[in-house]
Amino acid sequence: MKIDVLSLFPEMFEGVLHSSIMKKAQENDAVSFHVVDFREYSGNKHKKVDDYPYGGGAGMVLKPEPLFAAVEDLTKGTEKKPRILLMCPQGERFDQKKAEELSGEDHIVFLCGHYEGYDERIREYLVTDELSIGDFVLTGGEIAAMAMIDSIVRLLPNVLGNSDSPVLDSFSTGLLEHPQYTRPADFNGMKVPDVLLSGNHAEIEKWRQEQSLLRTFHRRKDLLDVAPLTDHQKRLLEQLKAEKN
Repeated sequence: MKIDVLSLFPEMFEGVLHSSIMKKAQENDAVSFHVVDFREYSGNKHKKVDDYPYGGGAGMVLKPEPLFAAVEDLTKGTEKKPRILLMCPQGERFDQKKAEELSGEDHIVFLCGHYEGYDERIREYLVTDELSIGDFVLTGGEIAAMAMIDSIVRLLPNVLGNSDSPVLDSFSTGLLEHPQYTRPADFNGMKVPDVLLSGNHAEIEKWRQEQSLLRTFHRRKDLLDVAPLTDHQKRLLEQLKAEKN
């Protein structure tokens, strides 16, 4: 996968893209990153990329020319148009399903804005997706882009050490992940559940399904409306609802 990032502060990405899993992903040729300061496409000697909004109002608005020019340069000679993602609090809420969808792309371009907002023509004629990581406003789109990049890249083949890890993550199955334990089996009187020490894989899997449902029921009931449940989980859910009533 090729990932381009257009930002006014490319130095913000140095630590994130060259550490931990992102570093490993590049070493394994699963992904390549290219972070571009789109001031270089401003077309003026002062490298100005924003201006006052027509009609008045507070703040500055990003001009269309630099971003259009940067995307045109980055996609020159490519047959297939990449997914061009606009970081915006007004956008579609980014989630695990979106990360899974985007992990199948060959080329993604992230547009990170600053200031008051974007010229509307950027939304209408340049981007393919407007995405948000939550109902709050950040100084710029860089932090949102970093979060999305991490969640997408970790799903690529040969990135995580265990290929089952992303499949079993919270939200990947529609539910929150079950509790996890490791050694020691008894820590200051706090013990690991006996079933996990039993070696009975069928019972362990049953316990995990139950715990995953319980955790989702108590923390994120909204996920249960669309989660694909096993017959065992459906029966357990009915019991939980009956007990609550």
